[in-house]
Amino acid sequence: MIENYFKNKVVLVTGSGAGLGRASAMAFARRGAKVVVDDIDVEAGQQTVNDIKKLGVEAIFVKADVTKEAEVKQLIDTTVQRFGRLDCAHNNVGKGDRRSLIEGTEEDWQSIMDANLKSIWLCMKYEIKYMLEHGGGSIVNTASVAGIIGSPNGSFYSASKWGVIGLTKSAALEYASSNIRINSVCPFGMVGTPMHTRMLLSEPEFVAAATREAPMGREATPEEVAEAVVWLCSDSASYVLGHNLVVDGGFTVK
Repeated sequence: MIENYFKNKVVLVTGSGAGLGRASAMAFARRGAKVVVDDIDVEAGQQTVNDIKKLGVEAIFVKADVTKEAEVKQLIDTTVQRFGRLDCAHNNVGKGDRRSLIEGTEEDWQSIMDANLKSIWLCMKYEIKYMLEHGGGSIVNTASVAGIIGSPNGSFYSASKWGVIGLTKSAALEYASSNIRINSVCPFGMVGTPMHTRMLLSEPEFVAAATREAPMGREATPEEVAEAVVWLCSDSASYVLGHNLVVDGGFTVK
C-alpha cells in the first residue's frame, strides 16, 4: 500500500542495495517518494529499484563510490537532472571493523574512516550545496551505538561513528537557519544486514553476548531503524535538529 506522505518528494539513499539502506529506500517508496538508489553493487542496487517500481513508484539506480568526491558530485547531479530536485537524503554507507587497536594498520584506519566518516562528509557537502539554493531539505546520517559507548576491539569503528555524530551535530547548527534539518540515527544490531552476517561468521560469541545484554532480548531489524529514518526526514519531525535518535531496544539505557 502506498501512503502519499512523501508524494512528489525526491529521496536519495546511499548504500541501498541491502540492509538498512534497502529497508530505508523501500520505506520511503511506500510513502510515495521518488527514490534514488545508490550502491557499488550494481545487481543489488538494481534489485532495490525493481522492487520499488513494483509499488508503482519511480526510482533510479546510480552506481557511486561515496568515498570519492567526483562520484558523489555526479550522484547529486544525476539525481537533480533526473528528478529536478532533492528533498531528503539518508547517508547510510559504512563498514564494520573488529580488531584490537594495536593490531590495526594505518590502512585499516583510513579504510574505516573513509567508509564511515568521509563518505558522510562528502555526501552532505553536495546535498547541502543543492539544498541551500533550493529552499532546504532534510538529511539523516547513519551512526551506531558504537558512537555513544565504547567496545573492546572496536576502537576504529567507534571512533568513526563518534565522528559521524559530531559531524551531524555541527552541520545541523551550521545550516539550521537555511531550513536544512540534519540528524542521525543510532541503531543496535540490525539482523539480516550484510554487516551483521559477517559478524555472525567472524565473531558469533560477541554477537550472542551483545544480544543477551539487550533489554528486549534481540537486535533491531533494518525495517525498524528505517522507520526512524523516515520519521526524521518527515514534516512530523520539523522541530528536530542535530538529534541522534537511538534505536537500540534499550541497549544503552543501562
